[in-house]
Amino acid sequence: MDLSIVVPVYNEEENLPLLYQAIIKAVAPLNLQWELILVDDGSRDGSPQVLQTLAKQDPQHVRVVLLRRNFGQTAAIAAGIDHSSGEIVVLMDADLQNDPADIPMMLEKIREGYDVVSGWRKNRQDDLSRTLPSRLANGLISRVTGVHLHDYGCTLKAYRREVLTGFRLYGEMHRFIPVYAHSVGARILEVEVHHHPRRFGKAKYGLERTAKVILDLFTVKFLSSYSNKPIYLFGGVGITLIALAFLVLFYLFVRRVFFGISVLGSPLFQISTMVAIFGFQSILMGLIAELLVRTYHESQGKPTYTVRKTLNFPPDV
Repeated sequence: MDLSIVVPVYNEEENLPLLYQAIIKAVAPLNLQWELILVDDGSRDGSPQVLQTLAKQDPQHVRVVLLRRNFGQTAAIAAGIDHSSGEIVVLMDADLQNDPADIPMMLEKIREGYDVVSGWRKNRQDDLSRTLPSRLANGLISRVTGVHLHDYGCTLKAYRREVLTGFRLYGEMHRFIPVYAHSVGARILEVEVHHHPRRFGKAKYGLERTAKVILDLFTVKFLSSYSNKPIYLFGGVGITLIALAFLVLFYLFVRRVFFGISVLGSPLFQISTMVAIFGFQSILMGLIAELLVRTYHESQGKPTYTVRKTLNFPPDV
């Protein structure tokens, strides 16, 4: 299979027939083997019935996954990826705000050698209450992760399958897939894509997820930067705390020797002692994390590196 298009669906019964027609119009001329995987995320309207109708109408291309309840957008996307078989996987929303007409352009960029092509809704058709928090979040995510994209929230993205393996999606982490891909050396390109006003219904996955996204950002930063050497994080924090504590103790010592001020007469002594203890505990946590990382990699035979290509090796190497 050349191409898999994965679409999470939640209460989009009016949009689904139009979405299907738009995808057919965009992909059919490409002369590819392709599949459309529609994942119903516990819809409460007639979306499951519409999906089953589309599957009967086009059994060659349409695949439907019906989840037992509403698990969230990330879980629906993960289910779609797990059930896909294409060498290239395209993710998009079902609300017709993403334009399937952009898919051929994104596939062309993949053929040019990129591993991830990320959509950028430069002219986003949403009100300020959605665009302003999104811009702030995009700036924060780019700064923390080092993967600079204008629009992490745009679902429309194309991936080579190999950069989607080796990690699982939880929480609201689907928007961080480019960060995971970057951690294994993926070549990432951001392209401008069309964005349309919503024609039917209202946004199902709203701004209430902001706090979850920020918490997931901590997880993503840790996994992308310190998953193989957690002692660098915990040990770095520990050494900083211990150094700070000793500076305060040295200050108290100088003040006692040269000015006769009692060490115990200030709360700085107790504070610096506690800070030193916290620093030592942080280093111990780093050592425990190192043991866990080694157990994780060695028990599952997971390498600590990824290979893009090999040359002149026999097939079994």
